[in-house]
Parts: sequence; C-alpha cells; structure tokens
Amino acid sequence: MRFGLIGKTLVHSYSPAIHSRIGDYEYKLYPLEPDNVADFVQTTDLAAFNVTIPYKKAVIPLCKEISERAKAIGSVNTMLRLRGGGWYGDNTDYDGFVYQLGKDAEILKGKKALVLGNGGSSQTVQKVLSDCEIPFTVITHKENTPETLARHPDAELIVNTSPVGMYPNNGDSPADLSLFENCRLVLDLIYNPAKTALLLQAESLGIPARNGLSMLVAQGVRAGELFLAKSLPKTLVGTITDEIRRQTLNIVLIGMPGCGKTTAANLLSKLTGRRVADTDDLIREKAGMEIPEIFVKYGEPYFRKLETEALREVSKESGLIIAVGGGIVKTPENFGLIRQNSVCVFLDTDLSKLDTAGRPLSLATGVKQLYAERLPLYQAWSDYTYKTADLAQTAAQIKADLSL
Repeated sequence: MRFGLIGKTLVHSYSPAIHSRIGDYEYKLYPLEPDNVADFVQTTDLAAFNVTIPYKKAVIPLCKEISERAKAIGSVNTMLRLRGGGWYGDNTDYDGFVYQLGKDAEILKGKKALVLGNGGSSQTVQKVLSDCEIPFTVITHKENTPETLARHPDAELIVNTSPVGMYPNNGDSPADLSLFENCRLVLDLIYNPAKTALLLQAESLGIPARNGLSMLVAQGVRAGELFLAKSLPKTLVGTITDEIRRQTLNIVLIGMPGCGKTTAANLLSKLTGRRVADTDDLIREKAGMEIPEIFVKYGEPYFRKLETEALREVSKESGLIIAVGGGIVKTPENFGLIRQNSVCVFLDTDLSKLDTAGRPLSLATGVKQLYAERLPLYQAWSDYTYKTADLAQTAAQIKADLSL
C-alpha cells in the first residue's frame, strides 16, 4: 500500500519519520502548487493521503463524502479512497489535539481558554475545546495586541495555533505570558523549534507547557489506523513522540576552552551519523580571520556578537551536534537559543588537562579564575554533565544516555 502527504512546503516535514514507525508501508511527500492540487487528487493512485497547509480547506470540494467532524471543523487532513470511487475526507487533527490536551481537559472544564490565531488549526482546537466544555476566546492575528491580550487576565489555558515562532522565525512570540497571572497551562501547536519563545517564557515562569509534536504524532497514528483499517497500540503515540524528539533535538556541547568539545563532537558524530557544527568555525568563516586576531583587532564584545549570531543560525537546525565556545554562557541571550531546540551537555574537564594555546581569555585571565566564574553557568545551562578523562568513552556514554 502507498500513502503520502500533500502540501505546499514539505521539506521539513516529520510525517515520513512518523509513518515509518506506524506500519510497513510507503509514505512519501508530494509538494504541490495550488493549481496542481485538484489534478493530483483526481489522478493519484495512492490508497489514501494526508493534507497539510495550505490545502486542508481546498480539498473539501474534491471529496465525495466527508465526516461529520470534518464538516464541523471545516477542514480535511486525511483522505481515504472510497470503494465505489472518489474520496472520503476526515479530520485526524482533532484526535491529535485531544491527545495534546490530555488529562488537562477535565481539569480545565469550565475554565477560560485563549486561542491565538484563527486559521485551519485554530478551527480544530476550537472544536475540541467546545466538546470538552472549555469556554474560549479567539484572538486573531489582527486583534493580537498587548492591549487586547491584557483584557483576558483570567485565562487559565493559552493555546497558540498561529505560526508565530515557527522555524525559521525562531524567537518570535504571539503573547507575553506575564499578562496572564492565572495561566496554568500553555500549549503551542508548533513543534519546530521544540521550545518556541512562548514555551521558553512559560518555562521561566514555572507554567506547564507542551509543544505540538505529540499532536502531530497522534494525528498521524490515527491516520495510520484509517489507512490500515485497524486499531494500533495506545502506547504508540508516546513511543514515537519520544523517538522523534530524540532524533530531532540538537546536542550542544559546552565547557571550558580547550576541554575537547570539538573532538568529542566529532567522536559522537562517528558513533551516531549526526552532522557536526562548530560555532568557532562559523565565526572564523564569517570574520575571515582566526579568533585570537578577532580579539586583538575588535575586542571581546565584537567576538561575542559574532558568537551569538552563529549560535542563532545553527541552533535553528535539527539533529546536529553543536560544539560551542567556552564563553558562550557569558551572553544571557544564548541560553534561550540553546534551549529552544537542543539538549545541553557540559564537558567538565580537569583544569590541568585544558589546552590553552590560541585561547586569549584562558591565557589572559587564567583557567582557574575562568572556571570559577563560569562553573555556575555551565551547571545551570546543562541537562547532562560528564567528567571527561577519556573523550572516546565520554562520547560513547553520551550516545548511550541520550539514546542517540
């Protein structure tokens, strides 16, 4: 059996990876221009297919039959071939958001929700909230101003259905959560980056928050059940979500200058097949000179600016191993850049083993003072810490611990 996904821009889609874990069937991407959608639907020999942005409404007139749920939402994301010919349109995004909302649906019954955005995904969210008896207010893109948001301080659930903050526009946020003192849960339908600026703010405020990866996987699993005409294990969504998360998160290596981050990154790359990115290399390439020369000619503040620019670009990517400079933790902005899409690993090396050659701050300040200044930041920023006596063993341990 052959299945697939149609949409306009699909290069970063996780759907093939998800469906490869659902069943032993072919699942391919079919990027289409608007003028080609009708022709594809009428001529394809696929047994069924999924539909994503921006065609979830456009395919409705192309369906011979449509589910009551899809009618109510006004959106179709799964199309199944009818035995007598033609297509049956359904909506499995509904199942996806039900999964993402989870047990909080019962807790939030009767509580106020704020839905940011009014596109196709928002219609699905609105239907689920209505069915779960969670009253809501929709804030459209045009209405989304601090003044408008401030009128809803009693909102206990914030759901972002808009593309604000989605790759490659990482760092943008659709709302300031400090306006909602009663907020107890934030859901963002975006899954790339893993933590949008909205979710990072929720994390900083101690508000529980979840991204849209579980919704994406749950709707995919439900589509898989429709494709295969059978029920799938209830644990499958969680298993696939965890696997995709591990596969797509970057591994960022932090630690003192000369501790072996680049060496460890290359060793880990050989073990996992992941590509390595080194922010120091990116800085050298952009500046056209070695790092000590940058310090001499332009000073440390200029270097830190280049460092943040390099990190901002590379941290948007997925599934990389990223080696960063020892002073990356000196710039507070870099914390959010790392946290948005990465697991952070601190390589803690014996100071006597550090290579100080060509490292301006290690030579000028001394490694003991640098370590004392930076250790609290390394510890606060990292998810894992490894004492590194043997980098090959450390790389193997990272691979095992992170299930890479």
